[in-house]
Amino acid sequence: TGKPAGGLLSQIEQTWGSFEAFREKFLASAAANFGSGWTWLVMTPAKTLEIVNTSNAGCQLASDNTPLMVVDVWEHAYYIDYRNRRAEQLHNLWKIVDWSVVESRYL
Repeated sequence: TGKPAGGLLSQIEQTWGSFEAFREKFLASAAANFGSGWTWLVMTPAKTLEIVNTSNAGCQLASDNTPLMVVDVWEHAYYIDYRNRRAEQLHNLWKIVDWSVVESRYL
């Protein structure tokens, strides 16, 4: 929880200006991901960070990007706890992200 450290935090700040700006952009992207799908933080082959939305069963594992973090925005992922309140579920995402795991994927 909290936020990442080291190189990943530096890259996030370089890309989005601040960790808070990244968080807002990630949440906005996930909230706007129409229907069922996933929102990813990925490292591209050029070693840049991007936020990518995929629909339905689309997966960044089949791309050249390295997935660092993903959130499932399919309704089944949050319906029992949040019903149709996707934005609330996404807001609470930051309470459970294990940044040490995300950082371990950032090479």
